[in-house]
Amino acid sequence: MKALEEKINNEGRVLSGDILKVDNFLNHQIDPIFMNEIGKEFAKLFKNENITKILTVESSGIAPAVLTGLQMNVPVVFARKHKSLTLNDNIYSSDVYSYTKQTNNKISINKRYIDENDNVLIIDDFLANGQAVLGLLDIANQAGANAKNVGIVIEKSFQKGHELITQKGIKLESLARIASLNDGKVTFE
Repeated sequence: MKALEEKINNEGRVLSGDILKVDNFLNHQIDPIFMNEIGKEFAKLFKNENITKILTVESSGIAPAVLTGLQMNVPVVFARKHKSLTLNDNIYSSDVYSYTKQTNNKISINKRYIDENDNVLIIDDFLANGQAVLGLLDIANQAGANAKNVGIVIEKSFQKGHELITQKGIKLESLARIASLNDGKVTFE
């Protein structure tokens, strides 16, 4: 998606050889008009997949997932990273390692919101090592849902996430694929 690449070049900041900060429009401050364009693009890419539900992980995946859900007219469910009093024991959960935060999280979804009748699209903001997506795939599998489609806003293709996802027979669509962040410069594939 050319507009996304331009936005990354104009507003993103490379913090190191493997960290890209896009908090001006995606991870902290949200550009809702641009996020709606992201949603339209995902809806177009997955229009023939008969999606019934979108899954994501809190918090940065929520904006692109919600705007995609709006475009596809399907509900969005986000996995929580922290247990709350309202999230009881009737949950599916999976352990996920966060590359950027260097922490382990147990993500959870209430069993009421996903089941064997769902055809799931997973949406997330970044794909690096693939752990968040693998965790969501694990939850979908526990529920007996069909989860064969993943949409990523920004993929760091120089890391292993793409291979881990696609070797499972998953359709993976990334709107921007970054080949390198060397020397403080974003190089797209």
